[in-house]
Amino acid sequence: MAAPIQRRSLWGEGVLLLLIGLFCVFPFYWMVTTSLKTQVVALESPPVWWFTPTLANYWEVLFVDKVGPALINSIIVAVCTTALAVGLGTPAAYALARFEFRGKTDLWFWFITNRFVSPVVLAFPVFLISRELGLRDTHLALILMYLTFTLPIVIWICTDQFRSIPRELDEAAMLEGASQWRIFRSICLPLAMPGVAVSSILSFIFSWNELLFAYILAPKAAKTAPAMAVTFMEGYDVPYGKIMATSTLIVVPVLIFALLASKHLVRGLTMGAVK
Repeated sequence: MAAPIQRRSLWGEGVLLLLIGLFCVFPFYWMVTTSLKTQVVALESPPVWWFTPTLANYWEVLFVDKVGPALINSIIVAVCTTALAVGLGTPAAYALARFEFRGKTDLWFWFITNRFVSPVVLAFPVFLISRELGLRDTHLALILMYLTFTLPIVIWICTDQFRSIPRELDEAAMLEGASQWRIFRSICLPLAMPGVAVSSILSFIFSWNELLFAYILAPKAAKTAPAMAVTFMEGYDVPYGKIMATSTLIVVPVLIFALLASKHLVRGLTMGAVK
């Protein structure tokens, strides 16, 4: 009696997982298929499920609307932001995890609460500051802005990773004459690499997908791909095919990057869950 009940339970779980998977994948399917439709087919109601695909939207956004430079801008900003966040965040996380100093609790609270600030609140002040400093429409303006959001992520995740590393390793290395920097670079950092990988992935995805500050701070020369996709909407003319083609070009690199790094992502997120 128990075996049929267990079998039915497994079937139910399988069907439920299939429905959840379809629910998650359907937006991507709709985005890609719409990017392969003409404007007339995309506006059909009810939607057209069988159609002749075309690459005209991709040709237009890449060679007519020049989305390629915007994708390059996105790569520059995302890579530089991630590198700076990891380069500055990991030593700070190590210091917070290993040393006791005055104001440590307040500093930790300040780093964490930076993530609680709504980006909309900062939009207008940041616009004025960047304009006064002559940084508007530059990569540097976006990198510095994104760094204020990605640096707390790196410090938060990596601090917990460094705390999970036994202090006995540091003490043994000190007895061998290793300096504090050598201990951090050669012992603790490799052991905390899953957390570094997770924070790097999250920082890269945030910097790649961010729209609000990219639209405000980089209107022309440093315009990123998400901001470029928004500019296609003019009045009542909404070119769904071009928007979806640009969105696909934006999503695919991040999706590939996340799939390649998924092993480190799962490992880093689950470290410390079981003691």
